[in-house]
Amino acid sequence: MSTPVEYQRRGSVGVITVNNPPVNALSTAVRQGIADGLARAAADPDARAAVIIGAGRTFIAGADIREFGKPLQPPDLNEVIRHIEQSTKPVVAALHGTALGGGFEVALGCHYRCAVPTAQLGFPEVKLGLLPGAGGTQRLPRVVGVEAALRMITSGDPIPAAQAKALGLVDEIVQGELLDGAVAFAERLAAEGKPLRKISEMQDKVGDVAPALFDEFRKGLGKSARGFEAPQRCADAVQAAATLPFAEGLKRERELFAGLMQGTQSKAQIHIFFSEREVTKIPDVPKETPVKPIGSAAVLGAGTMGGGIAMNFANAGIPVRVLEMSQEALDRGLAVVRKNYAATVEKGRLSQADMDRRMSLIGGTLSYGDIGSADIVVEAVFEEMAVKKQVFGILEKAARPDAILATNTSTLDIDEIASATSRPGQVIGTHFFSPANVMRLLEIVRGARTSKETIATAMDLARKIRKVGVLVGNCDGFVGNRMLHGYIREAEFLLAEGALPQQVDRVIYDFGLPMGPFTMGDLAGLDVGWRIRKGKAATRPTHLRYSPIGDRICEMGRFGQKTGAGWYRYEKGSRAPIPDPEIEALILRTAKEQGIERRQISDDEILKRCMYPLINEGARILEEGKALRASDIDVIYIYGYGFPVYRGGPMFYADTVGLGAVYDTICGFHKVHGEFWQPAPLLERLAREGKRFRDL
Repeated sequence: MSTPVEYQRRGSVGVITVNNPPVNALSTAVRQGIADGLARAAADPDARAAVIIGAGRTFIAGADIREFGKPLQPPDLNEVIRHIEQSTKPVVAALHGTALGGGFEVALGCHYRCAVPTAQLGFPEVKLGLLPGAGGTQRLPRVVGVEAALRMITSGDPIPAAQAKALGLVDEIVQGELLDGAVAFAERLAAEGKPLRKISEMQDKVGDVAPALFDEFRKGLGKSARGFEAPQRCADAVQAAATLPFAEGLKRERELFAGLMQGTQSKAQIHIFFSEREVTKIPDVPKETPVKPIGSAAVLGAGTMGGGIAMNFANAGIPVRVLEMSQEALDRGLAVVRKNYAATVEKGRLSQADMDRRMSLIGGTLSYGDIGSADIVVEAVFEEMAVKKQVFGILEKAARPDAILATNTSTLDIDEIASATSRPGQVIGTHFFSPANVMRLLEIVRGARTSKETIATAMDLARKIRKVGVLVGNCDGFVGNRMLHGYIREAEFLLAEGALPQQVDRVIYDFGLPMGPFTMGDLAGLDVGWRIRKGKAATRPTHLRYSPIGDRICEMGRFGQKTGAGWYRYEKGSRAPIPDPEIEALILRTAKEQGIERRQISDDEILKRCMYPLINEGARILEEGKALRASDIDVIYIYGYGFPVYRGGPMFYADTVGLGAVYDTICGFHKVHGEFWQPAPLLERLAREGKRFRDL
């Protein structure tokens, strides 16, 4: 077996090549190999300098994720970097691909750095609830200054080589072959007798920093990174670089790193990191399943969802035709798409040329005859079964015989929709989340007869249009919305029992969601849910408790932000919710009608009454096989519903609380509130066995 780090000499330069595919991760063997390579370079009388370079597509992309959570084996990365910095011969980092995390720290330990123009450098650790733990927070501000270091470390976003050069992180941009350029650069350094520049000894950019700078930066983090611990600890570590000698700052960095590593937030964020990769694995759809190439698409409906879905295809370079029933509706929908792109251009996140290119890929039509060549047709029409079946009946003749027919539905039965065609194997649910051009989640709903090729193609397409595709089973509401029913139900019950919308929303916001259920309802529009509830009214069990408050608000013509009033009222042109005495009066009247004596409700009860239905229904979904894994449910809630990533999703959150405690609380609610709180059998079993959802 070949070693993951090789040493050879090129002229008067010892070349240490990291060759640990696919991303040259810093495994124990790689760390040891770099240390051994440095020793060989030091002992080689013909080597006047050394170059550290990565084989394959990248430099060193960071830690070896296979070693996460395991006891660290020597040598420690800090020790390896100390060997690099203490070398008596110049050491040059030659960067291409990505130099991230520990890889970037290795580069900062070198005396000089060169890079190809396409290289990217950064510290993504904060996105895993951590901070750079091998001197990154101490060395980076000594090169780029405190403000730039704070921005880089707390955002976790990499920067390109040109920006790194401007900041002083990269000494030379290599235009040709990287190894040739790096060797030539190292030879020149040695020949000119350039000093061995040790970043740990630099003080000029951290020597006189006002404490107020850190105070202001932390205030900003309180808004941009609300609830997250790691960005605040990153700021603490950078402040240590500006206030302590290097050795003491390094010690402080390790203390902060260890505190984060032991905390729940990093475990939750690492859980989501792995879970997002796990969702692509479908036991009965193996990797070798054929995937249909998607070279063109059609979207039926140019409304909010249809236009957003069309943008996803155009963003991925896939031509898409949008079909509407009237020229007015088509023009209005395409104008909204253009407006959305223009807003992104105005914010500097898209060039005008890119906008023009994407708009050129979106065409409109009023005829089904113009979509016959599409590889996939996504239906995004009115959320009513009769309408969708009528559309699929037309698609039976209009679409190509081998085209995939996808329905963007949030609750409806995929199998019933597929019954309108003679090709149910090519029918699949693609539940986009609003706004479809922004939200990353795509629930992919398999029907009873959906083919494996169709599933594999839909999952592959999700990746191409930059969505997190999660395969789910066919049932009312699928996974996300099915679980949400209990969350909304209990939120509304709490109003009659003594809470007000603003209290419930505050508790959920403080828990970490971007907004509470009532603010969310006003934003999404209350009329959609009202329409669904009216459609199910005839089959609703009469013995079960029901809250009419939401229906009565809609009967008043209050549909949320779009009408200026819903659960809250809104000033013209503002999205800020204002508590409305009229709604409070409605709540009080309804409670009196239902014979409910209102009481003071604690924040703790509100949180549990809203969160635990998610967990209980999630357990039922797992037991029924509608979700493949508990972690799939967590991914759905992180990317589709704004569940705070630092809590890891509802099922991971339940594990952190303890399933025994969750089960006991649900049993208590069952005694008081009845049938809705019947504990899921799977939750009961895991609680009694002392297990977690992660153990399944």
